[in-house]
Amino acid sequence: MTDPKHETEHRGIIAWFAQNSVAANLLMLVAIVGGILGYLAMNREVFPTASFAGATVSVAWPGASPQEMEEQIVVRIEEAVSSIDGIETITSTAREGNAFINIEGTRTVDMQAFVNQIETQVNSVNNLPPSAYRPIVSQWRNDDQVVGFAVHGNVPRRDLQRIAREIRDEVAAQVPGANLVNVWATLSEEVSIEVDESALRRYGLTFDEVGRAVRSSSLNASAGQVRTDIGDVSLTARQLADTEDDFNNIIIRQTSGGGTIRVSDVANVIDGFVDANLVGTFNREPMALIVVNSSENQDVVTTSEGVIDYIERKASDLPEGVSLSLWWNSAELYEGRMNTIAGSALWGSLFVLIALVLFLRPIVAFWVTIGIIVAFLGSLLVLPMFGVTLNMLSLFAFLIVIGIVVDDAIIVGENIHNRVERGETGVTAAIVGTQMVVKPVIFAVITTILMFAPWMMLSGPEVQFTRQISLVVIAALSFSLIESLLILPAHLNHMKPERMDGFFGPLLRVQKTIADSMVWFARNIYRHAAVFAIKRRYSTLFFFIGLFMVAIMLQATNRVGMVFMPDIENETIQVNIQLAEGTPWSRTERVRVQLEDAEEQALEYYRDLYPGENDMILSRSTLATDGRVRAWITLPDPSERPGGLPTRDVAQQLREFLGPIPDAEEVRLDTSINNGGGGFRFAISGSNLDELRLAADELKEELRSYDTLYDVVDNLQSSAEELQFTLRDDARSLGISLADVTRQVRQAFYGEEVARLPREGQDVRVMVRLPEDDRRSLDTLRNFRIRTADGREVPLSAVADVEFAPGLNRINRRDRMRTITVSAELTDAAAQGEVESSLEEFFVEWEQAHPNVSREEFGQAEGEREFMAELRTLLILVLGGIYILLAIAFKSYAQPFLIMIAIPFALAGAIFGHLIFGMPFALFSYFGVGAAAGVVINDNLVLVDFVNRLRANGVGAFQALVDAGVQRFRPIILTSVTTFLGILPMMAETSTQAQFLKPMVVALGFAVVFALFLTLLLVPAMYAIGVDIKRFFVGMWTGKRQPGIGSTYHETDDGQPDVDVGTIQPAE
Repeated sequence: MTDPKHETEHRGIIAWFAQNSVAANLLMLVAIVGGILGYLAMNREVFPTASFAGATVSVAWPGASPQEMEEQIVVRIEEAVSSIDGIETITSTAREGNAFINIEGTRTVDMQAFVNQIETQVNSVNNLPPSAYRPIVSQWRNDDQVVGFAVHGNVPRRDLQRIAREIRDEVAAQVPGANLVNVWATLSEEVSIEVDESALRRYGLTFDEVGRAVRSSSLNASAGQVRTDIGDVSLTARQLADTEDDFNNIIIRQTSGGGTIRVSDVANVIDGFVDANLVGTFNREPMALIVVNSSENQDVVTTSEGVIDYIERKASDLPEGVSLSLWWNSAELYEGRMNTIAGSALWGSLFVLIALVLFLRPIVAFWVTIGIIVAFLGSLLVLPMFGVTLNMLSLFAFLIVIGIVVDDAIIVGENIHNRVERGETGVTAAIVGTQMVVKPVIFAVITTILMFAPWMMLSGPEVQFTRQISLVVIAALSFSLIESLLILPAHLNHMKPERMDGFFGPLLRVQKTIADSMVWFARNIYRHAAVFAIKRRYSTLFFFIGLFMVAIMLQATNRVGMVFMPDIENETIQVNIQLAEGTPWSRTERVRVQLEDAEEQALEYYRDLYPGENDMILSRSTLATDGRVRAWITLPDPSERPGGLPTRDVAQQLREFLGPIPDAEEVRLDTSINNGGGGFRFAISGSNLDELRLAADELKEELRSYDTLYDVVDNLQSSAEELQFTLRDDARSLGISLADVTRQVRQAFYGEEVARLPREGQDVRVMVRLPEDDRRSLDTLRNFRIRTADGREVPLSAVADVEFAPGLNRINRRDRMRTITVSAELTDAAAQGEVESSLEEFFVEWEQAHPNVSREEFGQAEGEREFMAELRTLLILVLGGIYILLAIAFKSYAQPFLIMIAIPFALAGAIFGHLIFGMPFALFSYFGVGAAAGVVINDNLVLVDFVNRLRANGVGAFQALVDAGVQRFRPIILTSVTTFLGILPMMAETSTQAQFLKPMVVALGFAVVFALFLTLLLVPAMYAIGVDIKRFFVGMWTGKRQPGIGSTYHETDDGQPDVDVGTIQPAE
């Protein structure tokens, strides 16, 4: 007759899969094959492509002053968009000839609807100056630079730029995924018709007449169609001047004697470039940069390989003296991170396998390790459906779960192994062993998933990045649960007690000796420690609380600092030299040459210092514009660098070779990927510019007093003098207005656009103006003549007063008020909290001294605070959800606290780990704490559930706590040790790529190790304290003395509990 107990045990989905190996294997096969196909379908990119709740409105008005741009462009657009709901801030910049208005939305605004409203409101502005170009609205996106390479050589600029444009078009057409290709470090072409004013007077011509003649001779228009019996014939007028000869031959006027006055008679035609200063060099040769930006559905590795292949093929077709050199390749960054993670994962998995083989049976270790692969591949099956790509963040998430996906399988596999050792048959052991731990395993996975849920619920644009991490973790844990409950039991259903004979007998006996040593340790060492902790439960509690307080004090005293992102050393030195506004171009050029000489000296210095080794500098790119010189100096990977020198040491040597630049407002050499890892940005707003200057100067003086701050600057650049025109009373009698004066001066000095030529995919402007030498001389202005409506010419000084006056080269606004931004960088991001506290005292007096000035902190520091504040709120909600879930599962209000105590103590362990490694606590550290909390909650769940089962069968609390601890010692140790071993190789990594991930792995590893003692010692002690508390209150309520927890225990001969706890349900 069938045993009813076994009938009950062999029902349900777990039992069905355990008895049906074919179904389990097919499920595993689906996960493996589907995962491989999913992997092949996933694109690879550096970071996920994302949009942000914000847009930039850019407007060009050639020749307009910053004040004109502010009054007639910026203010009007700000007024138009200010009525849009959901605006966080409006920041604007007005410069000569252009303006930028940045509109940022709140964290909760609908991004696309917000940008659509901005476009609608901007398009509704109809009172912009007629000569201003149409506003362009651009939504904020994280368009990364995928690949960049330089086209360089000692050839004329026009030839170099033409070659660069051709290469741009070829790359876009031939390279897969290269949809957005741009050319940088180039000047737009322009035809300048430079009119000789004396020739105009000689022929009695004006600027207007020259402009009209060119305009009328540059025509390309349709005149309709003639519909004939044989078909339609298009009518087109084509008279489009394009070359210098074409423009020179344009007739301006025909004389009465039959002669003609052509452009060549009064002007010099220059087919050149816009009137701007720009020089770009690559290894001291003129360059143009080709940059491939990221786009939708782009595979960064495929695109990079296509570009590199193109460069190799194109090299032989280039003109003599022109070369192509790779400048930036994000695929190397991606592959470096991928190799780091893959290598660490491989070694970590090997360490896990060795640990499992040593302390479990080899067959269990094998199938548990296979479970890791199935969980990973299973997650790859579903991740593409949710838009997850293989990027830095998703790879980072896979590293997180390396150590935790194995835990479910360890708990299930160890329990099945334990049942087999007790003499049960394979199928029964597989079913009962799995059913015995199914509830704690399921709830452990759910609670871990909930720990990562907040990263999917953030309201700001960051959720587009953090959701990638959450989805990977959730998918991997879900498939880990499926594999451990449905597939693993089927693979272990044939397991029998080990036989020590045969060829592998000696090895198996050695393995069993090692495995039994852990059981011996649990019975003979840990058992006494557990008894000690339970008997002295209050001392145990205070001891762990003391450790937790020490950890908190380490952070409070900044021994373990707090940063948002760790300071990671870059392999590129970024140089920025800012000169005063109005600095002559000749001076900027000298500074550029000074910098390039310093780079050359550094290169030769390290060649002499490390003869026969790799060059210290691989490439140098320099870009000089008016008043600014920038450079990007690329060094080898640290593992291939001569002497293994850090980037900052090379930068310091370069600074010494560079020497002083007395007239520079800023000389900065950045050597970190995140440019120092933090800093402060203060917006100071008000209506009085002088008061703003004074307030900004006082704030800068205060910031410079901190040793941990450097590069304290503001964005109010040096004032420049400007010439202001004031119309004289005599001018009105001549019929001359201020607009007439301004227009004619603008025509002469800035120029008038009279045509646009389509040329090789670009619009080439045709400008009529004075010769360059005349435009750069004040004498020309003093002698300038204004033409009246009746053709007379009068001196400018006769109709207008011209005076020098202080002016601004740039006007900054924030929230519709003039603003000065004061910024400072941190030498040590961990010191940010200390500086903030000190600044609060300063601002009390500062605000009293400047009541008409407002202050707002923004930028990275403010964004970090908002992000962390929202995350803390979500974590509180999630912890509440975890408590409710556990309370329902255990039918207890108190026991969830026993399980959740892992979370704060996991944080303490992570802090100690950061102290040992000498690194600050970073954002990624919290991911490690969350993952560790999941591991320890898993252990605590299994332990508490086991205690409850024993007590439900009548075992006393003391006995149940000791027995449960001894029996669950091996899986608890293995889950923690395998987690630590899985990420141990990453802790030992020294590469640049690993530095991003180290805060997470250090937090996870040390949190798990620290919490191991928590599970084995503190949880039993707190359980006993809970019994004491219940005894006290029940005794008060009933008035009867309640029995205590006891102080004795009884161990069976085999160390097993007296009863079979396999199918007993938890206590009510």
